[in-house]
Amino acid sequence: MDWKLRGGCDGFSWSSRNPCTGTLNSTGTGTAGNTQKCSHGLSQQGLDLIFEQVLSGGQIFKDRNLLRHDYMPASLPHREEQIRRLGSVLAPALSKERVSNIFAYGKTGTGKTIVARFVLDRLQKKARDYGRAVDTSYVNCRLAGTNYRVIADLCRALGQEVPFTGLAVGELLDRLRDALQSRGSAFLVILDEIDALVKRSEDDSLLYELTRINESLDGGWIGVIGISNDLHFKDFLDPRVLSSLGEEELVFKPYSSDELYDILNDRAAAAFQPGTLDDGALRLCAAMAAGEHGDARRALDLLRVAGEIGERGREKGILESHVRQAQQKVEHDRVTEVLSSLPLHSRILLIAVLHSENARKESLVTGDVYEVYRELCAAAAVESLTQRRVSGLLNELDLMGIVNARVVSFGRYGRTKKIRLGVEPRAVTSTFGSDELVRGLLEYAPKSLSKQHNH
Repeated sequence: MDWKLRGGCDGFSWSSRNPCTGTLNSTGTGTAGNTQKCSHGLSQQGLDLIFEQVLSGGQIFKDRNLLRHDYMPASLPHREEQIRRLGSVLAPALSKERVSNIFAYGKTGTGKTIVARFVLDRLQKKARDYGRAVDTSYVNCRLAGTNYRVIADLCRALGQEVPFTGLAVGELLDRLRDALQSRGSAFLVILDEIDALVKRSEDDSLLYELTRINESLDGGWIGVIGISNDLHFKDFLDPRVLSSLGEEELVFKPYSSDELYDILNDRAAAAFQPGTLDDGALRLCAAMAAGEHGDARRALDLLRVAGEIGERGREKGILESHVRQAQQKVEHDRVTEVLSSLPLHSRILLIAVLHSENARKESLVTGDVYEVYRELCAAAAVESLTQRRVSGLLNELDLMGIVNARVVSFGRYGRTKKIRLGVEPRAVTSTFGSDELVRGLLEYAPKSLSKQHNH
């Protein structure tokens, strides 16, 4: 260890770069003792200062965790009506009466998940107080990814251990049914982002089975709270599923700028040190998030990142300038991260949407985009996927917010998707421009587009 320190600072093995600061050493030599003492001393002191700042609570934050999405506050401003409605629908579970299944719709960050968890948390506490048998479970279907994992999570919530893989879905459903029967409890289940699971597989059999499971039970029962970010999700469901699952509906409208300000103000009072947060910065966070469909998660992210930018700059307060920096960072990080992680066929498909949108001003439909996608695959010497599989990829890109894909019905002639980009075209070109596999396709001029235009 001593040798490494001396070697790093005395200009021998690392003479072209100072390892302590990461900067180039113009002479390549120096006084070993002075360099070592100065640079390592400053480095250690600097680190200690950072650590101690956090340990002492810091100058900016009291508790930044209060700005996280999963933090459960004592009250939820501007969602009183939804809390009352959901509470009324689920209250009969306390007297072992079956409750209606309910669907909650709304865009990301409109309070669907936190309201559902808030109500279930309170209901379960009340059930414990009065000795009533109520079990609850929360499953994020997008993260679970498959019907198997969703059902397995529900089984485990009832104390029924199941393997991570290896059983038939039918066997899992039987175990879930047995667990419900033996416990004899009301089992209230939140299936969050249920649209992700159904759209990805184009299969609503899980919902169908869950809505029918109560028919064979005379003890316990299951009540489903389905949460969807897609207001048109019902278009994907079989009418039999819709009739039993969509017994009650709860719509969450986007928050207004004033409502977001109230939410942020509540959280900020406990999250930041007194006097550090400028009111103009708080209002700017609210206004920016209101401009993007009233997204409370976005508003909280902006406020937290603005605080972290100020903290790293050792500022004494959070100003509007920090919020503007935070907006650039949050948006850039989100889009770049998502685009960079896309599989090859999703990247080619997105470039097909980009070319199609550049060539045509009217809405794109699945068939036209698929034609361009196939041509791009041929140009890149990649075997194309089927149109059904590409339709599934479009659903996934829609869920990520990278494209907007809306289902349009033509009655007895079937249905298709109207498609457009959901991100700035330059974000696609800048991210894929450094991607050796697909950057050539950005300059490619698809012949199929000129044929479509002529028609």
